[in-house]
Amino acid sequence: MKMKSFFLSLFILVGAIAFAQNIQPAPSGFDVARTDIPHGKIDTISYYSTTVGTTRKALIYTPPGYSADKKYPVLYLLHGIGGDEKEWLNGGHPEIILDNLYSANKVEPMIVIMPNGRAMKDDRATGNIFDREKVEAFATFEKDLLIDLIPFVEKNFPVIADREHRAIAGLSMGGGQSLNFGLGNLDKFAWVGGFSSAPNTKSPEQLIPDPVKAKEQLKLLWISCGDKDGLITFSKRTHEYCVANNVPHIYYIEPGGAHDFIVWKSGLYLFSQLLFK
Repeated sequence: MKMKSFFLSLFILVGAIAFAQNIQPAPSGFDVARTDIPHGKIDTISYYSTTVGTTRKALIYTPPGYSADKKYPVLYLLHGIGGDEKEWLNGGHPEIILDNLYSANKVEPMIVIMPNGRAMKDDRATGNIFDREKVEAFATFEKDLLIDLIPFVEKNFPVIADREHRAIAGLSMGGGQSLNFGLGNLDKFAWVGGFSSAPNTKSPEQLIPDPVKAKEQLKLLWISCGDKDGLITFSKRTHEYCVANNVPHIYYIEPGGAHDFIVWKSGLYLFSQLLFK
């Protein structure tokens, strides 16, 4: 039994190195605003949610050179348990990261939707954010996303409406949502990423009940976390399951990383460069 455990551990270690060998940390200055390059645009959109029974808001990032005459893939970028649709904008400034990548021709032109992943009438991040109703609303968001938000985006913006051009990723609670919703709906998403995914992440057996099918459908599965993050167990167990079941993925551990935007910005920088290629 000890020998079996040793070889399993060795296999997982080798797998971790193999899956992450081409990933380099984000360079200094990747998240610093520049005035000498074209910039994308951040706007607020409103859509009616039949799931919640009210009008909800999300942010949209359109890339430099955006044109209604072109068609774009879409990344749905989700926030954490203490945030809302503005958390990424206020804490991570994805528009700066992506603008800089566009200027270096390192990322495909895409639209980014930053929704409120707390699907309830009062979706503000106020009071006890761990209240049962508020936590359950993060699971309810799956229905709001699939039935209400995605159809709204595809009706009102020039996007390519198929799974090969639709990605989902998020931080912490949003990382758990992204793995749960993305892997649970591979007919809708081909690109899935979890940054420091939280305890709401389903067990690997629930996330990927059919590894063979997942291998066929996934374009990219990204799992990343800081090595000092107390929640790393949830990322690690998903990675280990993928290795054991030969599901291709990238497992990136941020050196010295905690549970914060230093890690999440790096995750977005690295993940976005792999999308839609």
